[in-house]
Amino acid sequence: MTRRLSMDEAVGMLEGELTSGLRSLDDLVTEDLWRAFLRFGRQPFDVSDTPDADGLLFQYGTYAFDGPPTFTLDLTRQFEISDSDGDHDHYVQVHCELRYGVAPALEALGSFDSWFFHDAGDDLEEWAQGLTERAVWTTIHRLKPTEIRVYQEQV
Repeated sequence: MTRRLSMDEAVGMLEGELTSGLRSLDDLVTEDLWRAFLRFGRQPFDVSDTPDADGLLFQYGTYAFDGPPTFTLDLTRQFEISDSDGDHDHYVQVHCELRYGVAPALEALGSFDSWFFHDAGDDLEEWAQGLTERAVWTTIHRLKPTEIRVYQEQV
């Protein structure tokens, strides 16, 4: 049986997947980073036994959170944290945020988000394939991000 990882190991696991190839992180394109995120997304974590306790989020858009507008692809894994009674307390999100700057072709993509939850009965590979069949993928799959941020936050 595969050992389920602690949520405390999530950021390190994601960083390990991102740097596991033979190329430098600076040389990776979106498709490389997406494959690394999916490897991370397949890893079993010790989560609460509640619906939607372990989910993946693919979202993008042009945002100006902490500076000038930039096209951002945010690959996120979300874990639900329950209190001692088993009720929802909060979520922990582990982000792999890819920033690309702004270009008319990227701005024209608008914004989009799609969730996958491990316990929902859907197939992770089908979800991932569906995302790579979207028109956005043709535009971004070979782009090198100008910035890659990996971080964890409580929401």
